[in-house]
Amino acid sequence: MDESLDSLVRQVRRRIELERSFGVSFDWGGRATAGNGEDDVAEAGSKADRLAALEQEMADCHACPLGKTRTNLVFGAGSAEADLVFVGEAPGQDEDEQGIPFIGRAGQLLTKIIESGMKMDRGDVYICNILKCRPPKNRNPLPTEMFTCMPYLERQLEIIQPRVICCLGGIAAKALLNTDDAVGRLRGVWHDWRGIPLMVTYHPAYLLRNPSGKAKVWSDIKQVIAKLAE
Repeated sequence: MDESLDSLVRQVRRRIELERSFGVSFDWGGRATAGNGEDDVAEAGSKADRLAALEQEMADCHACPLGKTRTNLVFGAGSAEADLVFVGEAPGQDEDEQGIPFIGRAGQLLTKIIESGMKMDRGDVYICNILKCRPPKNRNPLPTEMFTCMPYLERQLEIIQPRVICCLGGIAAKALLNTDDAVGRLRGVWHDWRGIPLMVTYHPAYLLRNPSGKAKVWSDIKQVIAKLAE
């Protein structure tokens, strides 16, 4: 496992464990705030309203240097009532320019999987990333960036409460599952994120480089389809 990714996962894990141990959340200046994520998302208002409020909260976020280099915040897209949420690692150049997740070449492949393979409208699922701002030159997220942005993803998932989560790639999977295992070991079997079934599969960008992996991804996606049909 890459040392930088290993460090990233360990630091994100420490933050999650710290919040769970003390029953608090942290603002982005490092100060503890009262309550916990479950209380926050229990506020009045529809899921769409609460997601919009969270996105507005992030609009002026400059807690890490990516806030200064982004063109647009890439918060997430899709239905607030989605049964299925796809989670990737970070926006790329196309996403940064338009403020919409997964619209470049990898995103077009994901859309094909959703619409042609799963027979669902892309707008009926929810798509987001761990990071909401593009890392320069599409590099992997740094530990400090993940440390700062991960709680926003958790709040998105807590608001939506999907029936299934599908992690696209190793960074998203390892962060949400608190594991060091490689994607090849994680994919193909069901995991759990706070009571929500979670499937791991390869990132669409990986498939663009390794088309032979499409059969494995389709196998994973068929399990997602079956789970949603239960």
